[in-house]
Amino acid sequence: MYSTRIRSIRENLKTNSFRSFQRDLLTPVFIADLLLLFYYYSTRFSLCFGANDNNDDIYREIHNHAILNHPNIVRFIEVLLTPTDLAIVMEYASGGELFDRVLTNGRMQEDEARYFFQQLISGVDYCHSKGVAHRDLKLENALIDNSHTNNNNSNVTNGGAPRLKICDFGYSKHSLIDSAPKSAVGTPAYIAPEVLKRQGQYDGRAADVWSCGVTLYVMLCGRYPFEDKTDPKNFRKTVKRILNGEYGFPSKVALSEKCRELLAGIFQVDVAKRFTMEDIKKDEWFNVNLPSELFENDDVSSSSHATKFEPMDRELLTRIVEKARETPSSGGGSFGSNNYEVRKGGDEENEENRQPPLPAADNNNNRMSKAMSVDEYMEMEEDFH
Repeated sequence: MYSTRIRSIRENLKTNSFRSFQRDLLTPVFIADLLLLFYYYSTRFSLCFGANDNNDDIYREIHNHAILNHPNIVRFIEVLLTPTDLAIVMEYASGGELFDRVLTNGRMQEDEARYFFQQLISGVDYCHSKGVAHRDLKLENALIDNSHTNNNNSNVTNGGAPRLKICDFGYSKHSLIDSAPKSAVGTPAYIAPEVLKRQGQYDGRAADVWSCGVTLYVMLCGRYPFEDKTDPKNFRKTVKRILNGEYGFPSKVALSEKCRELLAGIFQVDVAKRFTMEDIKKDEWFNVNLPSELFENDDVSSSSHATKFEPMDRELLTRIVEKARETPSSGGGSFGSNNYEVRKGGDEENEENRQPPLPAADNNNNRMSKAMSVDEYMEMEEDFH
């Protein structure tokens, strides 16, 4: 019904001049076209980037996300230029964050945690096969798609189980296009020890494996693995425990020995001894009830996941980012130049009121779940002590 009009809208967006596009941005016809795109794709519009943001970082995020097409990765659809911002159009995941699922329902049983962990590994393994290291994997960056479910309950054994989708490639690096990872960025509770050491280049793929392990641990235990029991809100103590690989399990959480062995293999401070993606995929605990389709094909471009849209033209993507360099920032309003920085640190208004999956939290502890550089966290710590 809408396919002809959708095709027309897409062609207009691609062929019209940027001046015409900006002039017509707020017209009723243009707004109607965007609403139709929203309805047709079941997407969400993520208005992330102001004109004063680091354009190299913006291009890297857009490019690295745009080359990925996998059922366990939020689908990249469009990038549009407004008078003040770049707008990314992405797949809509109706179930929200995996973080909120743990916060609402509490820690998971092994079968449920394994179900989501298998999908996380499937998506991250695909990223690595395409040369992309995510570098900020965490519960908040794993969304839940309920479009395949009959209901929203937590039963993952029925035929209508939810699907995990990885999002936010703002800190990602491509092994062939970008420089080697060396900056200590990410979210402290999930950062690998070699990243925290800040001693030069590191393997982003190995750091992703560590973050996947932290994600699994939080799903199973409802808390972060490397926090100090006596002072869980102290970031410096957390860093020390991460560097030493010191973690334990809550006494009330009964985990199987095979599950503990998998986590032990992931939480190896020595990268040479740490489990790789291949080690995880061969692990006995990981392979219990493993859906056969998760690792069947490396290229899923011909699957049903690729329906409804064509990958965005790379030349057009480059033109839009280049044009954004010439676009002045509004300096205020909802599309101001600080949007990207706010998003990288979390939604300031909502994040300050959000508690991590722990019995107690305050503003200092909440900052542990935000994505920033380690130096920024150290400066925050000085403000609190």
